[in-house]
Amino acid sequence: MAEPTEKKVEEKAPAKEKKGGVSFSNAFPAEVQEIVGRTGTRGGIIQVRAKVLDGPDKDKILRRNVKGAVAIKDLIMLRETEIEARSLRVSKRGKR
Repeated sequence: MAEPTEKKVEEKAPAKEKKGGVSFSNAFPAEVQEIVGRTGTRGGIIQVRAKVLDGPDKDKILRRNVKGAVAIKDLIMLRETEIEARSLRVSKRGKR
């Protein structure tokens, strides 16, 4: 009788999964040049004018909303440099 032929089965090495790595999105540095004012329902957002230091919109000055403490000459990282924040409206509540 003929011997049964054994098929060779190649085992693939298990694919290595990337675990726990940190991935960052592209961001462009901008320097705060002016603090315009506070916004938000409780004043927790600060509106600033910032100059983009790098990227396709280099030297462009944008109005952006920033959460947290910020001062003039601080560097902030912007994910995008095309959209500008709306200007602050003057509240007529406290004025007579």
